[in-house]
Amino acid sequence: MRLKLLLILPLFVFCTGAGNGTANAASGEVEQVEQIVKVPAIPKKLSFAGEDVPLNYFDVKESLQRELMIISYWHASITYIIQLNNRYRDEIVRILKEEGLHEDFYYLCIAESGLQPVVSPANAGGYWQFLAGTAKEYGLVVDAEVDERYNVEKSTRAAAAYFKKAHAEFGTWTMAAASFNIGMSNVRYRMRIQSQKSYYDTQFPEETGRYLFRALAFKILLEEPRNFGFYIGKDDLFKPLKYKEVTVKGRIENWSDFAASHNTNFKMLKMYNQWIRSNKLENKQNKTYIVKVPAEGAREL
Repeated sequence: MRLKLLLILPLFVFCTGAGNGTANAASGEVEQVEQIVKVPAIPKKLSFAGEDVPLNYFDVKESLQRELMIISYWHASITYIIQLNNRYRDEIVRILKEEGLHEDFYYLCIAESGLQPVVSPANAGGYWQFLAGTAKEYGLVVDAEVDERYNVEKSTRAAAAYFKKAHAEFGTWTMAAASFNIGMSNVRYRMRIQSQKSYYDTQFPEETGRYLFRALAFKILLEEPRNFGFYIGKDDLFKPLKYKEVTVKGRIENWSDFAASHNTNFKMLKMYNQWIRSNKLENKQNKTYIVKVPAEGAREL
């Protein structure tokens, strides 16, 4: 009983005291409200990569609404993602299309990393959150000096290769997407023991069960952010980075010296090339790297 009281009391205080407003219990009138929370509307029809989302399933509708509710009230983080969306969307969507994939996979990238070069507690890294072993399997360099999980183009092409392989086995893009979160062997196992082929009919652990719906929620919100109260002005959006490309085939003794020779500094070089993970490049395998060098005046985007 004591536990129940502790749980209920904060809710009671919040409901009666929020906004310093006063409510007339008899009339239901509220003199002052600082925040109105509404359950966001979901579209009547929705698809992922050309595959219809069965919104007539109550669990599908509720799952989508849950994720849309979460991100639509995640104000600061979503504002930042909207700003980054203007910088990265065209590039990532172009690469996906070049690889023969639907642009909806872009929203999985957002669900994975928020378009940021982050690392997870499980040490998945980069824009698509590859584990090191999987990244290497799909041709990405991952070592102490170079980590191509943080290269937007190369990691997107690697992700595309994964999705196409998974689709060839599982038959749907939604199952291919689920496997990116939980692994192909796990999807293969669950499809077999549950005798299901549809993502929407298969029981997954919570993270994977929410995974695609989080991506769909980003799709809905980013297509019409003002419908969810996000009025981000054009001048507040992050512009695509301006750069020239320099081909590097050999050893770089010091990236800071390299940056200075191109009229910039190591900080800016790292911002344009997050895959650089050291201040030098031994390049013992003589690989070719394309380095983005900030264009003149790049800081004045």
